[in-house]
Amino acid sequence: MVVFRPGRQVLLVHRPKYDDWSFPKGKLEPGEHRTAAAVREVAEETGVHVRLGPPLPDQGYLVGGRPKVVHYWAGRVVGDDDVSCYRPNDEIDGVRWVHVDEAARELSYPHDRETLTAALAVRRKTRALVVLRHGEARSRSRWTADDRLRPLLKAGTLQAERLVPLLAAYDVSHVVSSPSTRCVQTVEPYVATTGFDLDLRRRLSEEDASATGVERIVAELLAEERGAVLCSHRPVLPLVYDALGLSARQRSTTLAEPLAPAEALVLHVRKGRIVAFERHRAR
Repeated sequence: MVVFRPGRQVLLVHRPKYDDWSFPKGKLEPGEHRTAAAVREVAEETGVHVRLGPPLPDQGYLVGGRPKVVHYWAGRVVGDDDVSCYRPNDEIDGVRWVHVDEAARELSYPHDRETLTAALAVRRKTRALVVLRHGEARSRSRWTADDRLRPLLKAGTLQAERLVPLLAAYDVSHVVSSPSTRCVQTVEPYVATTGFDLDLRRRLSEEDASATGVERIVAELLAEERGAVLCSHRPVLPLVYDALGLSARQRSTTLAEPLAPAEALVLHVRKGRIVAFERHRAR
């Protein structure tokens, strides 16, 4: 990850095994989502807690004759950015905040310098607005009670649990959801883990959604200065996209395929304007 702090400074690490300066990065643990891995690796290698910003182009190169792909994001520190107390070890023996001009000279590899250039183009502070479809739910055709009460399947419950580190990676602190059971159950594990309040909005349910109601909710979230998640239903999502002002081109590329159950559309917002998109499914 390319981590920034005020003063146009970027975080670099030194690996004694290779005697190189690069960005903090690492490997996925079994079952881990790549967004969670990015945040975890930065914390492990530098002691700094970060949140993800806009995605950057992947790096692809050969290692031992085999292709390797590394996913990158721009990132920002959450909390203390002091690395002076970092304890060197066999994997990382140096951690430094470096001005971006110096970093361009300090980085050991051309592909890292290319990634730095891409990150500088999106380095300004953003926050995430996550549009989330609820997890896999009981079949509508086999549910005879009020549809608002239709719950998640076991697979959907597992998806909800796996969403916790994904949402945390974007520092989501405002949890907004349809009051329908399947939506509430999708975000409940994150609420239980973080302690954030659950903000239920009737206008996000299938039964009560309206263009005007959804527009008001989306406008409120776009104006906020904190990360947020909006959990709703497949039939309501087009109203959300309309309220976000997504263009036909954006829909035909980023949203060419509808969001799957428990899939998230992550919008990176700066001053109320969407500057980048990405999609992720709970693993």
